[in-house]
Amino acid sequence: MRTLLSLLFIFSFAVSAQAGVQTKEIEYSSGGAKLKGYLAYDDSIKGQRPGILVVHEWWGHNQHARDRAHMLAELGYTALAVDMYGDGKFADHPEKAGEFMNAAFKDWKGSQAKFNAAKKILQDHVTVDPYSIGAIGFCFGGAVSLRMAREGADLDVVVAFHSALPLTPPVSPGQVKAVVRVINGADDGFLDPKTVATFKEEMSAATKDFKYISLEGVKHSYTNKQADEFREKFNIPALEYNEKADKNSWFAMQDLFKRVFAR
Repeated sequence: MRTLLSLLFIFSFAVSAQAGVQTKEIEYSSGGAKLKGYLAYDDSIKGQRPGILVVHEWWGHNQHARDRAHMLAELGYTALAVDMYGDGKFADHPEKAGEFMNAAFKDWKGSQAKFNAAKKILQDHVTVDPYSIGAIGFCFGGAVSLRMAREGADLDVVVAFHSALPLTPPVSPGQVKAVVRVINGADDGFLDPKTVATFKEEMSAATKDFKYISLEGVKHSYTNKQADEFREKFNIPALEYNEKADKNSWFAMQDLFKRVFAR
């Protein structure tokens, strides 16, 4: 009996040690393209919970996107870091990143299909409430998420960090279903003030719940801890990691998610 109890204790300890955030690489496809996603969820949480798509920067499906998926899982969501370029590839130079990004926007129908394929994978996961889906994006990924929202995608919430601001497609009042937040640096050298003004005006008319948050003294890519490395390596002065902005924007996202998904 004592031996049996000891074995049960060891087994229980092993199971509890494995509980918590689980991660898994997921292969899926869209339009003949092979895609590699990264799923994260906390298996100690019972029942279904909201699912969040994480759309990567122009660099591609890198560690930054995966880290954010893991962070979302720690908050109690199921998150899928998506692959917008195919084969999980990512660039090691800005020129290559620009090529990938421009190709993705040029073939927008293909990119839209990739986004929706990832959304379907997420909605079908056993841990996810298929009617509670959001998206977050960074840089290129923010623009992708915002453009999907402008097209009326069935998303509850979109949060874009240091994001490009798409002005296509044209939007009309009531067209955007998602609650939308854009959190950009006020000193982001990649943003044209005229584009910012036009985007804010259009989105304010297109949805009842839109806010553009401008962070004073903050540059582009403020959430990516590699930003300073990239700035020095590739001579891109516009890039700068900002720990305070990173944390504050993440807290703002959490507060928004709690409100939106509590409905």
